[in-house]
Amino acid sequence: MSEGIWFDEENSTDTSKYISKDLDTIEEVKYILNDLYKMLDEKNKAYGDSALNPIRLFSRADAQEALRVRIDDKLSRIKNQSLNDNEDSIIDLIGYLVLLKVAIKKERG
Repeated sequence: MSEGIWFDEENSTDTSKYISKDLDTIEEVKYILNDLYKMLDEKNKAYGDSALNPIRLFSRADAQEALRVRIDDKLSRIKNQSLNDNEDSIIDLIGYLVLLKVAIKKERG
């Protein structure tokens, strides 16, 4: 199980159950992105909008900088794990990158 906040064993983002030889690449992408959307939606409901609107209790970093720190942590974890242990961290990383994209877009207006 991933130690990241974006993974929950009960609502696993393991998309391998969907991927078969009968699906083309774009269909596989749709399943993965749908699972990613569900995960981000569930976490946003559980934690509030803390990724883009942190409470800043201990850190004064803005949302973008805080997300960059989380991304760095995920990249470090991926680098230090075996290939078989990376799927959850990769999904977490993609989620953080999507949130960073949203934060950048919101800042630009």
